[in-house]
Amino acid sequence: MAFDKLLLQVLACPVCKGALVAHTHPDTLEQELVCKFDRLAFPMLGDAPILIEHKARTLLLAEYEQVK
Repeated sequence: MAFDKLLLQVLACPVCKGALVAHTHPDTLEQELVCKFDRLAFPMLGDAPILIEHKARTLLLAEYEQVK
C-alpha cells in the first residue's frame, strides 16, 4: 500500500505546524515528508511518516531548492 497523498492535507509539521510536501530523498530514493519552512525532512517507515523532530534530517540548501 502506498502513502496516500490526501493525508498531506491533514498532516502538519510537528515543529511549526506548517504544510508538508512529499519528496524523494536524492541518495536513497526513500520517500520522506518535507517542511519547507523549517527545512526538515521526516522519514517514512513503510507507508507511515515518522513526525518526530529528532528523527528528521536538515535539508541542505541544494536539496531544499529541489523540493517542489
